[in-house]
Amino acid sequence: MSVSMRDLDEVFQGAGQKAGLEIWRIENFRPVPVPKSSHGKFFMGDSYVILKTTALKSGALRHDIHYWLGKDTSQDEAGTAAIKTVELDAALGGRAVQYREIQGHETEKFLSYFKPCIIPQEGGVSSGFKHAEAEEHKTRLYVCKGKHVVHVKEVPFARSSLNHDDIFILDTKSKIFQFNGSNSSIQERAKALEVVQYIKDTYHDGKCEVAAVEDGKLMADAETGEFWGFFGGFAPLPRKTASDEDKAVDSHPTKLLRIEKGKAGPVDADSLTRDLLDTNICYVLDCGIEVFVWMGRNTSLDDRKSASEAAEELVRGPDRPQAHIIRVIEGFETVMFRSKFESWPETTNIAVSEDGRGKVAALLKRQGVNVKGLLKADPVKEEPQPYIDCTGNLQVWHVNGQEKTLLPASDQSKFYSGDCYIFQYSYPGEDKEEYLIGTWFGKLSVEDERASAMSLASKMVESLKFLPTQARIYEGKEPIQFYSIFQSFIVFKGGLSDGYKNYIAEKEIPDETYKEDGVALFRVQGTGPDNMQAIQVEAAASSLNSSYCYILHSDSTVFTWSGNLTSANDQELVERQLDLIKPNIQSKTQKEGAESEQFWGLLGGKSEYPSQKIVKDAESDPHLFSCHFSKGNLKVTEIYNFTQDDLMTEDIFILDCQSEIFVWVGQQVDSKNRVHALTIGEKFLERDFLLEKLSLEAPVYIVMEGSEPPFFTRFFTWDSGKFSMIGNSFQRKLTLVKNGSTPTVDKPKRRTPVSYGGRSSVPDKNQRSRSMSFSPDRVRVRGRSPAFNALAATFENPNARNLSTPPPVVRKLYPRSVTPDSAKLASKSAAIAALTATFEQPPPAREVIMPRSVKVSPEAIKPKPKPETNDNKENSMSSRIESLTIQEDVKEGEAEDDEGLPIYPYERLKISSTDPAAEIDVTKRETYLSSEEFREKFGMGKDAFYKLPKWKQNKLKMALQLF
Repeated sequence: MSVSMRDLDEVFQGAGQKAGLEIWRIENFRPVPVPKSSHGKFFMGDSYVILKTTALKSGALRHDIHYWLGKDTSQDEAGTAAIKTVELDAALGGRAVQYREIQGHETEKFLSYFKPCIIPQEGGVSSGFKHAEAEEHKTRLYVCKGKHVVHVKEVPFARSSLNHDDIFILDTKSKIFQFNGSNSSIQERAKALEVVQYIKDTYHDGKCEVAAVEDGKLMADAETGEFWGFFGGFAPLPRKTASDEDKAVDSHPTKLLRIEKGKAGPVDADSLTRDLLDTNICYVLDCGIEVFVWMGRNTSLDDRKSASEAAEELVRGPDRPQAHIIRVIEGFETVMFRSKFESWPETTNIAVSEDGRGKVAALLKRQGVNVKGLLKADPVKEEPQPYIDCTGNLQVWHVNGQEKTLLPASDQSKFYSGDCYIFQYSYPGEDKEEYLIGTWFGKLSVEDERASAMSLASKMVESLKFLPTQARIYEGKEPIQFYSIFQSFIVFKGGLSDGYKNYIAEKEIPDETYKEDGVALFRVQGTGPDNMQAIQVEAAASSLNSSYCYILHSDSTVFTWSGNLTSANDQELVERQLDLIKPNIQSKTQKEGAESEQFWGLLGGKSEYPSQKIVKDAESDPHLFSCHFSKGNLKVTEIYNFTQDDLMTEDIFILDCQSEIFVWVGQQVDSKNRVHALTIGEKFLERDFLLEKLSLEAPVYIVMEGSEPPFFTRFFTWDSGKFSMIGNSFQRKLTLVKNGSTPTVDKPKRRTPVSYGGRSSVPDKNQRSRSMSFSPDRVRVRGRSPAFNALAATFENPNARNLSTPPPVVRKLYPRSVTPDSAKLASKSAAIAALTATFEQPPPAREVIMPRSVKVSPEAIKPKPKPETNDNKENSMSSRIESLTIQEDVKEGEAEDDEGLPIYPYERLKISSTDPAAEIDVTKRETYLSSEEFREKFGMGKDAFYKLPKWKQNKLKMALQLF
């Protein structure tokens, strides 16, 4: 499309360069900018052009253009708005989708820009403005329709306007009433309350009463009687008569029209296919309630204006229902438009270049306009974050047939491609322990064992009252949070389950299950010690890739191979994984291009291999859908510009992030529908409603309301207090509207700070590696950099926590004999010493810093001194601090031994003891253990143990027969 300066209205120059809304009103056939303070205020006698600019994660800017026509606007103004919309698209490079919006029939996308609603005002630019705030308040009646966005329309203030199907808002001088028709849904009622709040804030300065009136409620209710008093008293409502706007649209045959020289002619075809559209022509696709204008890339601006005028003329025909006109550009067609065709190729063979946008940018740049926004920006490069506390408890089960077996800590991060696994991860939430229960399916696992794993996992979720988040994960599609909670993850070829063995026997497939003394090749990948994987691949040269490092072994012969495109970080990850796969064996380092004959011999000889890294699907912009699932059929409705308030407790929603999807289930969802949550997720992947080539193996999460994990809530501006309220969505929102804010809920403070994979700005002294286990006497046979050795010290610490034990929490311990004052002083001195230590020598990354007990010298324990005067208080304080001797003790938890309790061996303290200890508190048997034996039995010190939730303490004690 050719562009010249005469085609561009100067008011559009520089538009659409940053995310947000821009609005112009048509005044004297020219677009005039509307100030931001007036966005959302529309006059019935005017026409407007609205530009919504969205910054995508890809770095591109997406533009949606709408032109809104008030019911009293003139035909000339409406035509001007339509034409100016085409010009604005040309100024933006000719790729925006354009929508025609008629007052009272706006699209949900348009209304989502102005939540909770728009209430058009009378008048317009030609008749002057009416200042409602200067007028006496007038009682008005509005009808509200919509479950996700609300269409608001003022209706005559009369009883005849009311009906049983809709929701009405009566706005009086001192009180706002919401009348809920008996046939309206809870969700519609809740959304209408947002309009009540808007009216209260906008027209009453937030200072009026609100009342909800139920259709059919007895007159004995005071507020109900007050409401009907405005209509002259109660009387039964008539059955609703269908108005023109409520009449169902007759089935309208879809017609394709070709626009040439401003004239529309039918296109004869048995079926609609993409091949019918010519890049040099504009077309109109008439679908009845929707009319699409398709503009070929090579059409002129005049051709596009003519096509738009033809569509306008079409919808003004007699007996036509109100229709949306949507204009799309070749190469940027909407999903809805493409779905009207029986066949649409995945990629269209057209050259979609930056030519048009570049020419516009050049024209504007000569005028001194900043044109940065017209060209594609660089994508935002963010390091993937797990968004989950990675210091929790992990348990893993191997699935064999209908049974699951708990894996020992040393094996719970070693999976086989032919098997299925279940994992349970618990971590501290804001006010309670949170759970993630998931299944992992190997590429070669059999369907029966996949079904068994899902069934067993579902029973685990059910046993925890459906509170855990549930995940279904396939090999090769693991998300970052999965890798982060496992930290070091190894996938071996083959399998150990009976299902896998029977499968390869039936198919007569060679068993490739990993053998330590065989030839095996592992590709090493990841970003750091808290996210690294070793994936066994075919032991052949073609499996190599210049972008990765590899481990190759044959019994005791071990090679490490580094591609030319790898970094020092990649090579250090190889050393870490080698410690797990082939510990205590000297490896032979191989650089790409300088390999030994023995290396190639183990791989069966040299061959070509790729150099392009395997890239995970980039995170795309999320989309939220409301779901209706019935008799195996799934229907979805997209919710635009979504917020947390769009999640209704009665419904199921899908958050589509393309590389993974979340199925959110409200607390008020019927239990019969709740069990279909995973099926709904799988159906969504199959249907691929947005035609975004979703993988059927993309991770699916089932998220329960009130237990949303942080890797879900990050897509919202989240307030957990909103889901702590009881009742349905209407009852909850009514409480908010009446109170004016979210009721405060008393919650205990978080037990430990959240650390997302050790990447927090403040060093997390509590965090320990749960993935490495080394012998302290181990001989280090490979040369390493000083930085790497410092980092590895964390993993070689002899006190490193076992995989199945919870992390310790740092706290200061004091003997009970210490007086409160001296304890405070000791704490202050310890804090000063700790602060000094951080300046002298900062701890290496992820270093384990053990809680230390504080010993106080006898001199410190004295009777409470007399009150100090202001003159000597500072000197006295200094002398008291100096009198304290704080000693570091490497034995964590020894302070508990100083409490004066007798120490008994474990054998005498357990319930089944044949020689039980006498005169002990049987509810606290563990307190009589020595610090050393306590750590041996519980795998942690006493201070860490008592920081655990009470239920978890009891669970550990029961396992040791101490409860």
